[in-house]
Amino acid sequence: MPTDRRETKDERLDRNWNELLQEMRVMQTGAQLIAGFLLTLPFQSAFSDLDDAQRWLYLGLVILAGVTTALIMVPIAVHRRLFGRGVKERLVLTAHRLVTVVLTAIGLLIVGITTLIFDVVVDRTAAYIAGGSMLLTVLALLVVVPLAVGGDE
Repeated sequence: MPTDRRETKDERLDRNWNELLQEMRVMQTGAQLIAGFLLTLPFQSAFSDLDDAQRWLYLGLVILAGVTTALIMVPIAVHRRLFGRGVKERLVLTAHRLVTVVLTAIGLLIVGITTLIFDVVVDRTAAYIAGGSMLLTVLALLVVVPLAVGGDE
């Protein structure tokens, strides 16, 4: 990948690692807020009114939120394990791949929560419409916009 930066390979890897850490910090906060929101729901009086489909969707979202939060920690755990071994290139590549997976998981959480809320507040048809609309929005924002900004790269 050509660049106008005058940096060594190690400087580039350090910069890429720091940029990935910043991205993961933002995603970690978002994932933790979503997980916290989900974990409070069973303690609400209306939770007992959920039907089986809503409960299963809720439980699936709780698992997805937990897995997402854990995935965000993987690059740090790998970094701790490999610290000082001179394998930062492998670390940056692994973290890059994990960030892509975490973005996907957070997108699915957003779609799932939207679907659940519309299902509880309105009805199942509205939930499908809202969830589908949110899925298209998330795909546009997380896939189409980055592709458009990236141009021909």
